[in-house]
Amino acid sequence: MSSALRFQVVGEAFKKRPVEVAAPKERPSEFFAKYVFTRDKMQKYLPADIFTKMVDVMENGTTLDMHTADAVAKGMKQWAMELGATHITHWFQPLTEGTAEKHDGFVEHDGKGGMVEEFTGKLLVQQEPDASSFPSGGIRSTFEARGYSAWDPASPVFVLGDTLMIPTVFIAYTGEALDYKAPLKKALHAVDKAATDVAHYFYPDVKKVISNLGWEQEYFLVDEDLYAARPDLLMTGRTLMGHDSAKNQQMDDHYFGSIPERVAAFMKDLEIQALELGIPCKTRHNEVAPNQFELAPIFEETNLAVDHNMLLMSLMKKVARKHGFRVLLHEKPFAGINGSGKHNNWSLTTNTGILLHAPGKTQLDNLRFITFIVETLMAVWRHNGLLKASIVSATNAHRLGANEAPPAIISSFLGKQLTDVLEHLEQADDDQIPFASKQEFNLGVPQIPEILIDNTDRNRTSPFAFTGNRFEFRAVGAEANCASAMIALNAAVAEALIDFKARVDALIAEGMEPLKAVLKVVREDIKTCKPIHFDGNGYSEEWKQEAARRGLDVEASCPLVIDRYLDEDSVAMFAKTHVFTKSELEARNEIKWETYTKKIQIEARIFGDLCLNHIIPVATRYQSQLIDNVHKLNEIFPADVADGLTGDNISLIKQISEHASYITTHVKQLIDARRIANRLTDEREKAIAYHDTVAPLLDSIRYHVDKLELIVDDELWPLPKYREILFIR
Repeated sequence: MSSALRFQVVGEAFKKRPVEVAAPKERPSEFFAKYVFTRDKMQKYLPADIFTKMVDVMENGTTLDMHTADAVAKGMKQWAMELGATHITHWFQPLTEGTAEKHDGFVEHDGKGGMVEEFTGKLLVQQEPDASSFPSGGIRSTFEARGYSAWDPASPVFVLGDTLMIPTVFIAYTGEALDYKAPLKKALHAVDKAATDVAHYFYPDVKKVISNLGWEQEYFLVDEDLYAARPDLLMTGRTLMGHDSAKNQQMDDHYFGSIPERVAAFMKDLEIQALELGIPCKTRHNEVAPNQFELAPIFEETNLAVDHNMLLMSLMKKVARKHGFRVLLHEKPFAGINGSGKHNNWSLTTNTGILLHAPGKTQLDNLRFITFIVETLMAVWRHNGLLKASIVSATNAHRLGANEAPPAIISSFLGKQLTDVLEHLEQADDDQIPFASKQEFNLGVPQIPEILIDNTDRNRTSPFAFTGNRFEFRAVGAEANCASAMIALNAAVAEALIDFKARVDALIAEGMEPLKAVLKVVREDIKTCKPIHFDGNGYSEEWKQEAARRGLDVEASCPLVIDRYLDEDSVAMFAKTHVFTKSELEARNEIKWETYTKKIQIEARIFGDLCLNHIIPVATRYQSQLIDNVHKLNEIFPADVADGLTGDNISLIKQISEHASYITTHVKQLIDARRIANRLTDEREKAIAYHDTVAPLLDSIRYHVDKLELIVDDELWPLPKYREILFIR
């Protein structure tokens, strides 16, 4: 991009006005799930007996027979066509971090030379995408193309544009999962069964335990024209170069600040469309960094929440372009300011209440609460390395441990009151669980009512913090599929609960009273999982050393962290809960290592091109202007005068030469390092090579590019700068 075009693009971006968004005439509750085949619509479009069968399928997981599927497809088609749908697609989540869909029309021959709109139960229940064209980690070869997508009745179908979207799982012809949804549903089934069995110690009438998820989606918005003028943003989702703006987030004035008018229009449009698709958007606000925002919904069942998050990320990108923006979901699109996460708030509920809610009305309630808290901590203690592996990626690695986000060490914050309770149970001989209710705090100002103080504070440096009636898994990255973290967490908790019940039942078989047996095993586990409990500053160097002494996983290399999926304990846990086979885990690791390599590879190629074809030519041109100026001053003035006049320019000429020389030399090293790594055939070894030899060069070279940005004439600099990108007008 020429400098003149850069200024034109920046100027046009600043002139943009908000896109008008017509407010719906109805209240949100009236148009919520307008385009979703909800139970109310099922009841309207399906025969009564078919509706009853479908409710049984959705709630109890009973088998869907083809007669029922045909009747459901008929009703779905009528409903969808009334909304203008002409096509259907099986909408699934392959191991690409995105979604996939193949659209088929409601079209079949009528046998008379014409056509009819047709949609059968067979098409609803199953389709056959090309499995060899998606990441499979070797499960499917290029010549072995068959794979199946199968309807997930637990996640309602919806109409998007002219297409009936059917959420599905995606599996290989040989039965292995090729997606996120299939193992997630297995993990949710495992935790349901295990938690229900344990809940029966306290409440025999519990029939089902549901895993709930409330995600908080952080994101950046940038002007579309400025985005297009940055090849690094366009190709990688982040700026590979760019000096800090003089003002960024240091004034703390963006967080919860007034939402810019253009952004508010985008948010309004997004929320309306999301609500129409059944996504229960509730919260929106400015985040800490300039141009950074957050959207959060009401908690939902985890499987549905994951589907809604994937749908929302896709919807955000479409709506943003309508408003002249691009959404950045990369965890660290800009250096020097906060990156974006996606906090996963996780909890367990039954058909009778919340398992992680306290204090209870009785000591039985409190023992139930402590039991599920401690067994969750046991899961995190046993598999803290695996939980870290579930959220690491080439993009999230820029954010974790950066003193703005959770550290790259998994620990759990509990707060003073819960910590005191656990310490009491660990040390005391009595059976009492000393919980206090919420405390009142009076500000002493008559107009302001008393404030109820929660039983726990919040620790923003904790990756897995207890926040009252849920745990907040803060380390999940903004562009990640939540299912990855939820699979690992729910499966690990299921394993902990299975083990807990086995030990309690053994004590009961020996003659101990059930609740005393529960308390005895809880006390044992409080001591066992104590190393995972940390309420201090997770950013401190002291904590890194202490965490290592406690036996926590402190590895920071993304390719090496991924190894945790294949640890003996991980393989055994996933097998015990029937979530993954070892071959599936091996295949997924191949994909993770390959994906890591490809992302760093793309960054290195784009970065090298920008350096050699954009930055160095501009720096050289400016250097030539300075040299010409020095020559002319020497021609006009006597030597002693010229020396004084040219000293600063000569210093700049030397600095440019030093920076340019470093960049040129090390870009060649970058290319060589890439070539050497590319010769490796083992995906793990290649990922390690890219981490150890390629990625560090990006940072070291960037330092010199950013120094040149401060030196070179602003009118010559080819790329929009941070000060131009980061402040929406």
